[in-house]
Amino acid sequence: MFSIFGLLFAFLTFAFGVLCFAFWIWMLIDCLKYEPSSGNEKIIWVLIMVFLPALGSLLYYIVRRPERIKQTGQ
Repeated sequence: MFSIFGLLFAFLTFAFGVLCFAFWIWMLIDCLKYEPSSGNEKIIWVLIMVFLPALGSLLYYIVRRPERIKQTGQ
């Protein structure tokens, strides 16, 4: 028999997973769409996000995205 806390934990874990997946997709699309194609930075960021989804997406959001927006305005 399941307890209410077990079901709540399962629901919160599932919701967190869905949010992480949505964030990953958002950052991957952002990188593919707006990152300049010159050089290898776009390819490197995409590979980082594919092989390290949560960490790569978070790093892209914190480190690269603000810098890119400052440089290109996008």
